[in-house]
Order: sequence, then C-alpha cells, then structure tokens
Amino acid sequence: MPMADLFPHAPQYALVHSARGALLDYCATLRPADLLAPVPAFNHSSMRDLLVHVARTYQYWLGQVGLQRPGPLPYPPDAPDLAALRGLFAAVDALVDEFGAHVAGRWLEEAPYALPPAGRPLPLTPLQLFTHVITHEFHHKGQVLSMSRQLGYTPIDTDVIRT
Repeated sequence: MPMADLFPHAPQYALVHSARGALLDYCATLRPADLLAPVPAFNHSSMRDLLVHVARTYQYWLGQVGLQRPGPLPYPPDAPDLAALRGLFAAVDALVDEFGAHVAGRWLEEAPYALPPAGRPLPLTPLQLFTHVITHEFHHKGQVLSMSRQLGYTPIDTDVIRT
C-alpha cells in the first residue's frame, strides 16, 4: 500500500521536510562555533539547542505518547555538530513514517493518550499530535533564523513556499 494511503498527511510532511532541509542547509553555511553559540536574547540557548529541542519534541509526542514507546530523548550534547543534527532528524523522519503507518485510517479518532512519565491520559487525535509537532517545529525554525541574525548572519527563506 502506498505511504499516502497509510499516511494521508505524508505530502504535508514532505513540505515540512523540505523546509527543514533548507534550514539545515543554511546552518551548514554558518561557522560551526556559531551554531553552538549561546544567544542571550534566547535564554542563552544556541541554534543547536533549539534544533535538538525540536527533534526531542517529535520523539516525545509521536514516539512516547503516540506510539507508547519509551526511550531516551536527545539532549544538546548528543548533537555536537550539524552532521549529528541531521542524524537526529533522519530518526525523526523514520518516526513520522512509523507513526503515520500506526494510525492509518484513524487520524480523526480521539483516544486517551497517556503522557509519560506519569501516564495521565489526555484525549487527543493522531492529527492533533502530528499538527502539534509540525507547528512546534516551524515556531522554533523562525527562532533559529532570528538567532542567526543576532549573530550577524542574513537568514534565508526557509518557508514551505520559498521565493
């Protein structure tokens, strides 16, 4: 069965993936030290820290909550460079595919999802989980670009529709 049948939102995630690719390609043009540099206006977090946070959010909401699969979540030291960040997002891509296959045909069915570690159930649909992680990513993508501007770079267009 084609992935679009299992995961009708696969074309939408392809757009997210493309926008993320533009951001990561832009990050490859930055000095590696600047990717890790704390930015005071962002609570002394770095661009790398925010990107790891994005990957961690996918792993928490889709992996731990959506698939009920416990496991370690990444932390910034787990991604010392852009290659490691790309690896984290390759794992995110695989997780999105797995989640899509798991919820195939049930995107709008509300179910009580247990939130680790306490296990408190929250009524959600798979579509809500998926929408949450992709909108969260775009929120932080904008922050990463703003951080780069504060470090003296001129950000590029990383929107889904790039001109």
